[in-house]
Amino acid sequence: MSSRDAILGRVRAALNRKVSPGDTAAIDAHLAAHPVGLQPPRDWEPELRFRARAEALASTVEKVSSLQAVPGAVARYLVVNHLPTGGVCWPSLRKLDWIGAGLGMEDRPARGDDLVGVTGCFCAVAETGTLMLLSGPDTPAAASLLPETHIAVVETARIVPFMEDAWALARAERGRLPRAVNFVSGPSRTADIEQTVTMGAHGPYRVHIILVG
Repeated sequence: MSSRDAILGRVRAALNRKVSPGDTAAIDAHLAAHPVGLQPPRDWEPELRFRARAEALASTVEKVSSLQAVPGAVARYLVVNHLPTGGVCWPSLRKLDWIGAGLGMEDRPARGDDLVGVTGCFCAVAETGTLMLLSGPDTPAAASLLPETHIAVVETARIVPFMEDAWALARAERGRLPRAVNFVSGPSRTADIEQTVTMGAHGPYRVHIILVG
């Protein structure tokens, strides 16, 4: 008997409930089917909804026409906001012309002293304005978690309506989940102390999203 079976057995005993093989099969079938729960009416266009929700969460958003235009957009944002023009980017973005845009980007995981992190994202959720990031050798999680400024590159074609769609896309394209899945909904914040909102409590102070498409 596995630890999982032992724990579930104690729960069933406490509830005075017996589970038949048929019940177990029904549970397994339910989990395998990934049924979608009740969703709100969708009367919005995904990109517009995503942008509105992201901005409501204190992210800033800019749109460019191509991936090649991303370094220039990053440079403009950093200069206008008087931020360092260097930092780290995902290795998957290393081929972009960062030097040509006047930026010093190193394609490696972030360290504690890096102030700017540029990442892509696996997909984005329109309903909540949330980014979904999957960790991997070319997509290290630290680049979005450690620096004070997180700049995320989001292809508009990968904005999905609901969170369930994001998980379905991950299952379809990856088959199995990576070591870490991170969801980013605006800058890090907390109001635990005297209900005063403090930005950057557990992660970036600012999140800038560059839509590509």
